[in-house]
Amino acid sequence: MEDVIIIGAGPCGLSAAIECQLQGLSVKVIEKYNIVHSIYLYPTHMQFFSTSEMLEIGDIPFVTPGDKPFRHEALAYYRRVASHYNLQVNCYEEALSIDRQPGGTFIVRTRTSSGEELEYSARHVVLSSGYFDHPNLLGIPGEDMEKVTHYFREAHPYTGMKVAIIGGSNSAVDAAMELVRVDAQVTIVYRGEGISSHIKPWVKPLFESMIDKGRIQMLTSSRVISILDDRVVTQSLTDGTTDELENDFVLALTGFRPDRKLLASAGVQMSDDMDKPVFNPETMESNIPGLYIAGVVASGRNANEVFIESGRGHGKLIASHIANTAASES
Repeated sequence: MEDVIIIGAGPCGLSAAIECQLQGLSVKVIEKYNIVHSIYLYPTHMQFFSTSEMLEIGDIPFVTPGDKPFRHEALAYYRRVASHYNLQVNCYEEALSIDRQPGGTFIVRTRTSSGEELEYSARHVVLSSGYFDHPNLLGIPGEDMEKVTHYFREAHPYTGMKVAIIGGSNSAVDAAMELVRVDAQVTIVYRGEGISSHIKPWVKPLFESMIDKGRIQMLTSSRVISILDDRVVTQSLTDGTTDELENDFVLALTGFRPDRKLLASAGVQMSDDMDKPVFNPETMESNIPGLYIAGVVASGRNANEVFIESGRGHGKLIASHIANTAASES
C-alpha cells in the first residue's frame, strides 16, 4: 500500500512526487514512456521560452550557460533531480484504470511494455499525464499519409524538400527557421490573419525578415483542405478560392490535447463542455476524495493554459492537503 501513486513523470508529476516525499509519504510514479517524455519529444534543438529558474522543481537549481535553456539541458536537469531524490519511477508502464475502493483507497491497474498487467494499492492518486500523445487532428483527406507528421524533431531529413507547415505557433515558426537552414522550400499555411503575437520576441524579427526576403512563404487566412501524394490543396478563408502547392512533406503542427479518458473512467466530473476536469484549485483534489489533478491535464480546451512554470506548483498544494488531512484524522 503506497501513500501516493502518481501517474505521469513529467516535470509536474516529478514535482508532485518530490513534495509528497518531503512530507514523509511513500510515493510510486507510473510513466507510460520515459521521464519527462513530452520534453523528449520537443524538437532536438529547441530553446525554452522560460528562464531556467522558472523550470526548477524540488529546490534544485537549474544552472545553464544562457538565460533560456535548451531541450537537452532540461532533459539532463530533470534526470538529475529524479536521481537526487531517488524517486521510484516505473518507466514504460501504462496506467489502465483507477478504481476507488469502498474503504476509500485506490486500485491502479497498469500494463508493462512486455504486456504484464499489474495492480497497485494506494491511499491517494495524482493524475499528471501530459498531452503529447494526442495531436489535434485536422480531419482532412490525406492526413494519415506517411508524408504527414504532427511532430517535428530536426530539419536534416527534409533537406532540399518542399515542406508545408500547418499552424502559426512557436513550434511552426521554429520548424520553419530550422528547415530554411537545410535549404528546404518552406510554406506556412495559417488560419490567422497575420503572424501570431505569441511568437518568441527574440525569434519574431528573424522570422519576419525571412518572410520579407522570400526564404519562407506564408499563406495567412488559409487552411489545408486536402493532402495528396505530390501536393497539398489550400483554401482561402477570405474568399473560399483554392490553390495547389507542390509538396513532399507536411508538418501538421496544430498542437496537442490532454487525454481525459482515465479521468472520466475514474468518475472525475468534467466541465459542461466535457473539456476540463472539476477540481478544487486550492488543493487540486477532484470530486473523488483522494484523487488529485496536476499539470496540463488540469487545463481546458487550450493545452497551453497550464505550463511547467505554473503546473510545478500543483505538487505543493497536493502534498500539503494530503498531510493536513492525515493530521486532522489522527
